[in-house]
Amino acid sequence: MTMTLSILILLAGLLLVVFGADILVDGSSTIARKAGLSEFLIGLTIVGIGTSLPELVVSMNGALHGNADIAIGNVMGSNLFNVLLILGITALIRPVGISRDNLSKDIPLNIIASVLLIGFGMHKSIFGLGTSDTISRTEGFIFLALFAAYMVYSFKSGKVESDGNEEETEKEKKLPVAILMVLGGFAGLIYGGRIFVDSACDIARMAGLSDKFIAVTILAGGTSMPELVTCIVAAAKKKDQLALGNILGSNISNILLILGCSSVFFRKTSGGPDGLAFTGMSNMDIFVFLISSLVILASAYTGRGKTRRIDRADGLFFVAIEIAYLIWLITNLN
Repeated sequence: MTMTLSILILLAGLLLVVFGADILVDGSSTIARKAGLSEFLIGLTIVGIGTSLPELVVSMNGALHGNADIAIGNVMGSNLFNVLLILGITALIRPVGISRDNLSKDIPLNIIASVLLIGFGMHKSIFGLGTSDTISRTEGFIFLALFAAYMVYSFKSGKVESDGNEEETEKEKKLPVAILMVLGGFAGLIYGGRIFVDSACDIARMAGLSDKFIAVTILAGGTSMPELVTCIVAAAKKKDQLALGNILGSNISNILLILGCSSVFFRKTSGGPDGLAFTGMSNMDIFVFLISSLVILASAYTGRGKTRRIDRADGLFFVAIEIAYLIWLITNLN
């Protein structure tokens, strides 16, 4: 395959992703209005879980083949990318408002899930109970139970009052059409993203870049591409709550749902660990991962003005952390 053909395929994949994100955002907003649900809740559930499908496939495949490094590394890397780069870029385009519910429920759960992941994964080393740090099947069930409880509570508390003006703007869009838009949007995001990443890897190899460099840059960001483009499109359409719901929903789903399923269905190999082995993570990886779960809360309480939000200065700070971390990661490749 020539460089020119690879570039053309890459552009085609990018266009498919952008188109998919556009109809996904419009369809999701319509469903939210028709169902009387907040855009944040739709972003948290339908969009957030849907855009996490690439991580689910990668992590479950790793767990079923006894490769825990792929499952855990994929989730931690994706969550870092989601908050620091994607939410950072989204805030640079349009400041992201933070509601009271976000502060009292959604952001704290994201922090709790992150701390639980580190606690479950490293409790043996922390408390001197051994050196084989794993996330067991029992802990996987705890993750899934927390996820189910959170979803039930979110839907019970996610109703909003109907607005006559909103109904009029969405009059031409029927619910079945909106559902088809969402499904078509997911298809465009997933298949377009796959085409884009495959072509980008081909171009990188033709340019003489190493496989390790490709792994920590293109492939690491590739599974988060649906979230990236969806959030950019949502911000451009002034739907910042849908974008924030997408990020938090994706991160919470990555830990509680995806790692929960991966732990429950983990297949032990001969001589391998009993659960998802929490190995291959440096202190820097863990530190930045925990920082990424706290910066949203910090932004809400350190912002200027009466409205709590992630402003452009916060977004720039988020992106700077991600770039610094990527530089550290690349320079420390073995």
